[in-house]
Amino acid sequence: MLPVRDWRRTAKAGTASEEIMPVLYEITHRTVYRYSEPVRFGEHRVLFRPRDSHDQRVLATDLRTDPPAAIRLIQDPNSNSVALVQPLACAARLEIVATFTIEHAHTNNLELPVAASARLFPLVYGVDEQLDLQAFLRPHHEDPEGVLTAWARQFVHSQGTSGTRDVLVRMNRHIRDTLRYQIRHEEGTQAPLVTLALGSGSCRDFALLMMEAIRRLGIAARFVSGYLYDASLEGSGPAVVGSGSTHAWLQAYLPGAGWVPFDPTNNLLGGTQHIRVGVARHPAQAAPVAGSWFGSKSAYLGMDVDVRVERIQPAPLATLASLCPIRACASAADAPH
Repeated sequence: MLPVRDWRRTAKAGTASEEIMPVLYEITHRTVYRYSEPVRFGEHRVLFRPRDSHDQRVLATDLRTDPPAAIRLIQDPNSNSVALVQPLACAARLEIVATFTIEHAHTNNLELPVAASARLFPLVYGVDEQLDLQAFLRPHHEDPEGVLTAWARQFVHSQGTSGTRDVLVRMNRHIRDTLRYQIRHEEGTQAPLVTLALGSGSCRDFALLMMEAIRRLGIAARFVSGYLYDASLEGSGPAVVGSGSTHAWLQAYLPGAGWVPFDPTNNLLGGTQHIRVGVARHPAQAAPVAGSWFGSKSAYLGMDVDVRVERIQPAPLATLASLCPIRACASAADAPH
C-alpha cells in the first residue's frame, strides 16, 4: 500500500512549504416534487452520486425515497453512476434524498503539466485522442454568422503566440467579469448566442457558453455537474456562486494534463471546492433528476431542491491509510503483458 504521505500535496507558501491534506465532505441532496393530488410516477433517472477518481473518493452513500421505490444502479455511457428509481405507490409528493461522505484531494489546473503539443495555441491532438474526443470537439449549437467564433477568438493574441491554457484562463475570467449571474428555474440551458445577447445566465449557461466557444477553437470540452463547497459559510474563505443547489462547470482536455476544470461562474480553476457528479458532452445528459408522472396536467405544483455541503476537517490519517490510491491498486493481472 502507498504510504500516507504520498496522498499529501506540497505547495510553496513564501519561503516555507506546507502540506495540503485531502478533506472530507458530507453532502445531502434533497429534491421534493409537489402535486395537488396523488399521481402515478414513472421511472426517474437520478444523477446524485459523486464520481470516484484518483482525487475524489466516495466513502459512504445512502439514497432514500418517499414513497418507497425500487432502485437500480447503472453506469451510463460516460461512466456516471446513475440510480434508476421507480416509486412503488401513487402520492401527492415525491421526495428523493441522497447523502454522501467523500474525500477530496487537492488539484489545481495551473499545476498540471501540459504536453509540448498543447502548450501553444492551436494545440494538436494525437490520432487516438482525436478519435476518442470527437463528441467533445464537435459544437452542438449553430453559429450561422460566426458571432460565437469571433467572441472566442478575442482571447487569442492577434500577434505573437498564445499559450493554450492562457487562452482558457482569460475566457474563464472574462465570463465571470462581464456577464451577470442569474438563477434560472426553467429547465434546460440557454443557447450560447442567447447568453451573449442577454449578458446574463446561470452557471449551466456559462459552462455551455465556454464549452461551445472553445470547441470552435479546436479544444475538446465536456459539461460537468456537481456540488460546490462555499468556504464563506464557515468563515474560512471568499463566497462563491452556486452553492446550495447543484452547480455546473466544464472541463477542457489538454494533452499531458487530461481533463482540467474551469468554472466561469466563479473564475475558479480547481482545488477542493468542486465535487464532480456527472460529465457529458451536453448539459441535457447530466440533469440531476429526470423522470415522468401521470395525472392531471394541472396537478403539478412545483419542486424544491436543497443541497448542503459540509466540510469536515482534513481527513484523519486512519481514513487516508485505508484508501488505496490508483497507482497502488494494480495487481499483477492488471499489468501490461
